[in-house]
Amino acid sequence: MNDSETYRQKLYFLAGLKGIEPEYRDIRGAGHSIPRETLIDFLLALGCEVDSEEKLEREIEKEKNRDWQFLTAPTQVFYKDRLAEELIFQFPVDPLEIPPNRLPADLRVRMTIAEENGKQVFYSVPFKVLRFIEARFLDGVLYVRAGIPFPAGFPLGYHRIYFSLNQGGRDFEQTIRLIICPEQAYLPSVLEGRGKRAGLMVSLAGLRSRKNWGIGDFGDLKALIPWAIDQLKVGLIGLLPLHALSNQEPYNISPYYPSSRFYRNPVYLCLPEMEDFTESLKAQALVAGRENQKLLEELRASEKVCFEKVDRLKTAVLREVFQSFLTHHWNKSGPISLRKKSFLAYLEREGDLLDLFAGYCLLNDFFNKENPAMPTWAQWPAPYQDPRSAEVEQIKKEHRQELLFHKYLQWQVEIQLTAVQDLAKAKGAEIGLYHDLALGFDPWGADAWAWRDFTLPGIRVGAPPDDFAPQGQEWGFCPPNAEKNRLDGYRLFSREIRKNSFPGGALRIDHVMKLARLYWIKAGFPAGDGAYVSYPLEDYLKILTLESLRNRTLIIGEDLGTLPEGLREKLQSRGIFSYRLFYFEKDGDGNLREPEAYPEEALASISTHDLPTLAGFWSMEDILLRKRLGIIPDEGRFHQALSDRIREKRMMIDRLQTLGFLSPEAALDLHGQGQPLVTDDLHRAVLSFILAANSKLALISQEDLFLEKKQLNLPGTIDAYPNWSGKMRLTIEALGTDPETRKKAGLFRELVERFGRGTTALFP
Repeated sequence: MNDSETYRQKLYFLAGLKGIEPEYRDIRGAGHSIPRETLIDFLLALGCEVDSEEKLEREIEKEKNRDWQFLTAPTQVFYKDRLAEELIFQFPVDPLEIPPNRLPADLRVRMTIAEENGKQVFYSVPFKVLRFIEARFLDGVLYVRAGIPFPAGFPLGYHRIYFSLNQGGRDFEQTIRLIICPEQAYLPSVLEGRGKRAGLMVSLAGLRSRKNWGIGDFGDLKALIPWAIDQLKVGLIGLLPLHALSNQEPYNISPYYPSSRFYRNPVYLCLPEMEDFTESLKAQALVAGRENQKLLEELRASEKVCFEKVDRLKTAVLREVFQSFLTHHWNKSGPISLRKKSFLAYLEREGDLLDLFAGYCLLNDFFNKENPAMPTWAQWPAPYQDPRSAEVEQIKKEHRQELLFHKYLQWQVEIQLTAVQDLAKAKGAEIGLYHDLALGFDPWGADAWAWRDFTLPGIRVGAPPDDFAPQGQEWGFCPPNAEKNRLDGYRLFSREIRKNSFPGGALRIDHVMKLARLYWIKAGFPAGDGAYVSYPLEDYLKILTLESLRNRTLIIGEDLGTLPEGLREKLQSRGIFSYRLFYFEKDGDGNLREPEAYPEEALASISTHDLPTLAGFWSMEDILLRKRLGIIPDEGRFHQALSDRIREKRMMIDRLQTLGFLSPEAALDLHGQGQPLVTDDLHRAVLSFILAANSKLALISQEDLFLEKKQLNLPGTIDAYPNWSGKMRLTIEALGTDPETRKKAGLFRELVERFGRGTTALFP
């Protein structure tokens, strides 16, 4: 590879044009320059030729003139009241037939505007309104750029403009996907003005009950909601991502590493509440069998969720349930039943998105049964690795019933989850369910198979080195291809937001900085050798506000960590809530920021699934655990971590006392603790701090409400720690009778009402 200085300059210049940042600042503010080899790898992944100065020059010119390769931009995204002044277009001309700096007299421009609502308008553009902008030679061909007044009066939504022109006997056509968006994301009316609400965060999988099958299900969620609303006065119930997983332990049970982000995990179905289960004697008999009853007892008694065992059992029963649906509704002659009509409407609504997902599930089951040595689609025969191949279509035709089975499961998930949201709203939770959208997806799962043209193979997403992960982090999935998504009109992004918003009232977007940039790492290389690559933030924000308003969904951006400059301000300006944690909100001296300093458009919480619970933090169990597992490799760093934590806790105690959340006596007792436990006084102080925050939303996890020490996930581990499979200590049935639980629920309810966050709170 060329080592000259001019080659290097051109390489870095092209990288900048492509959005690859040549340097970044880490969490401490120190600058890091990106090695030349990293830039080369990333440019190659983007399809650039970089092995000579001449090729670099061509790539630079191509990138500079990117917009000239189309008749007009194929995707255009605007705020409703800030449309472009002109619609710009360009076309090739014969330089001998046109006068300089003027448009050809025989130029004819026509447009058909097709609004999303079906309204269509056709008109020819008068020549007198056409404006010459410039002319440019590209690869020996003269192009002319011109503009016309941009059409006005579009409603919010996704529209098409069929743009065509004729000049010199030649026709040119381009379809424009026009997206018109509101300026602000949706804000629930209950949060307008001085409105505030509190919420409870739970892991659905970890809910215990006397009736479930060893994993929390939608029936458990329905049972939890009345208790949470009546006893805690919460206005929202937070959930981890419900994305579809393969449910294979230990690698494929993380909700943040899903097979699909468009569809959900059928393992959460409450089978006894399914109408088709009640009609299926075979399904009921299968469940009632001695072996399965024994298995159910074991699964309920297990201290961890056994995803694989639960999934196998539920799938076996669901196949019988599905057969009942086929018999009683799908294949039955005579008038079409309401259930069949409902399912047909669902299939029509979901279209190709569901067909591709179900196709993957069908093929995955088929090849795993044929040959378990082919665990991912990369090992399938080549024709089946292409989701749109003739072979795939043929196997879908041959196994229509199996394909329909996987579609049926998603229909049932939607039915049950919608019933949960309806119940929450009916009980008085004005927001209801709070969903979570994972950052990426398993590169060997359904989305990667169906939509891999929209990602960049050979590249992984992660994070640069920091105090938490000195070697950096590599998260195992491929980054999205920004240009491919733009040319496709951001269809996948808009559908992703839409699918995850429903049914619910709030959506948390994990790692919201992905809208602006992602940290890329070449597959197989150290995470420290990566670089940040920018994404079309403005377009994403506009579409986010549109989908938020349409779905009446509050958007919360998880904006922790090292953020691009100004990102939080941009998110706030569009009504997207920030995500603020008790552990992290500190001033320059390391003291907790006062609750009044929390931004209004934000969600305040103590911790997250990836961090120690309050009880784990205070007892330092997280540090002891990392030492036992070898994550903290030496005694020196271990004792330093303990020392740092003790100092941090002392500062918290003093700050909570200064702010009036702890009495001097309580603070003195905490400073003198022999055993570092969360006392009643400290628990009240921290809950009060969060609920007193200026932020409109405050969300407390059940682990922090009930002072559980075990955190849900320990980053950096796979099988050394039971990630994602921990269960709530008590069953849902016991929540209303256990004395300690009732005491903590009473405390929470008291504080929620004191700080004006209750579902019955009134604001003047």
